[in-house]
Amino acid sequence: VPVRGYGQAMPIPTTITCVDCGGVCGLISFEPDEGWQPGDVVAFRCRDCLDRWDIELTADDLEG
Repeated sequence: VPVRGYGQAMPIPTTITCVDCGGVCGLISFEPDEGWQPGDVVAFRCRDCLDRWDIELTADDLEG
C-alpha cells in the first residue's frame, strides 16, 4: 500500500452511523502528516448519544 501524502483527499469517511443509537458519528481524529496507514486507529464521536467509536484501519479501508 503506498503512503498517502499530507493534504491529499482523505480515503476514510468523515461520518459513520452509530451502532448504538443510529445517529451520526463525526470523525474526531486528525490525519497524520505521513497519511493514514493500515493499523492506525480512527476515532468517531456520536452527535446524539456521545458514544466514541475507535476503528482500526485495514489495507482495504485505504484503497482508492
